[in-house]
Amino acid sequence: MEYVESAGARIPKLGFGTFQLDDDNARDMVRTALEAGYRHIDTAQMYGNETGVGRGIADAGVPREDIWLTTKVWVDRFRDGDLQRSVRESLGRLGVDSVDLLLLHWPNRDVPLGETIGALNDVRDQGLARHIGVSNFPVALVREAEGLSAAPLVTDQVEYHPYLSQAPLLEALRERGMALTAYCPLGQGGVLNDGTIAAIARDHDCTPAQVILRWHYQQPGVVAIPRSRRAEHVRANFDILGFSLSDEEMRRISGLARADGRVVNPAGLAPEWDNAG
Repeated sequence: MEYVESAGARIPKLGFGTFQLDDDNARDMVRTALEAGYRHIDTAQMYGNETGVGRGIADAGVPREDIWLTTKVWVDRFRDGDLQRSVRESLGRLGVDSVDLLLLHWPNRDVPLGETIGALNDVRDQGLARHIGVSNFPVALVREAEGLSAAPLVTDQVEYHPYLSQAPLLEALRERGMALTAYCPLGQGGVLNDGTIAAIARDHDCTPAQVILRWHYQQPGVVAIPRSRRAEHVRANFDILGFSLSDEEMRRISGLARADGRVVNPAGLAPEWDNAG
């Protein structure tokens, strides 16, 4: 497994996401993922499954220090004081003393960003999170947050897959030495039936999902966190280290980006994105 290094953080390039898994599913699939070799687990307060994620980690028996664990603070807990309390609650549900990475889940226009970033830094200073970052922040907000933060921000977690270019954000993050963590790396399944992806998968005798995840894996500074409810898919998604894509195949896949490629765009939460998707 390769890693993305950012401001002292060493993030496994392939992780397991837990969005839309309930506690029982999260427990089973996190255990399965860790047994398959994953060492990066992603959850969030809003997912409602931190307890299940924590139990899955405990059941797998992998030493805590070998696991990169991320959670995210929901937008209703962004006030100073409340954010810190919410993180302690998350740690209690997860059954850990600290997380490796704590993210702001979405921008919140109703709370001054400086107040929220200050609280995020305080969590880090207290040792409740080793590293901090953001999620769903476009370039302008990344720059603003970075300027307000005493500690480095190590990643921006955003939707990213072959149908959605994140070129402006990728360029900005690479300039800052930050990682891009890709959620919905398979476009919530929407990219799996693409003819270009299918042809490349046939050439490599692998699945379309493996091709897409390998495309993420070969990009510098990019981390991918696929999610599945099926154990066989969890294991297959991790099995991408035995082949590589050519430069030409990488370009073909990147060329699939389109203006309507964005899947996640919730009204009231979504910021002004950097691209038309």
